[in-house]
Amino acid sequence: MAREDNRRDRRDREENPEFADRLVAINRVSKTVKGGKRFGFAALVVVGDQKGRVGYGKGKAREVPEAIRKATEQAKRQMIRVPLREGRTLHHDMAGRHGAGKVVMRAAPAGTGIIAGGPMRAVFEMLGVHDVVSKSLGSQNPYNMIRATIDGLQSQTSPRQVAQRRGKKVADILPRTDAPAPEATEVAAEA
Repeated sequence: MAREDNRRDRRDREENPEFADRLVAINRVSKTVKGGKRFGFAALVVVGDQKGRVGYGKGKAREVPEAIRKATEQAKRQMIRVPLREGRTLHHDMAGRHGAGKVVMRAAPAGTGIIAGGPMRAVFEMLGVHDVVSKSLGSQNPYNMIRATIDGLQSQTSPRQVAQRRGKKVADILPRTDAPAPEATEVAAEA
């Protein structure tokens, strides 16, 4: 009876996965040996829960499915949490860098969509970002682009984190939107 319950739990987890994953790149490599060539595969995978957590991993094996499985497991082990504004965009603009890979990411208004190329798009989709504008400068290597994107996302801070670090309230840090314009107060004072 217990064995059936375990199988059912495992089946439920496989049918309703907690994390979504995206295969970004697959690279075939060959090794020349005495009898000919041996082929191997390297896979780069991005995993996320689409609610603010994302991770990447790489796996190498003789077969593609095995390489993808290894990469997915590694990605799940090294996930990071990124604070999102309204659950759809970044809190502030930032830049990330890894080696020769440089990326710039900017918060965007609702309805903009994900404006990003290749590997960066996979990271944002798995993270759960709906509106972002980004640009890759430098290296187009998918490994370096993903590492640079993750580097930039790790520097993302929310107003709550900044307020806590400074020992203030969130309202003291955010700009006031209901304050009257400066010209209106000067005209009222002269009248």
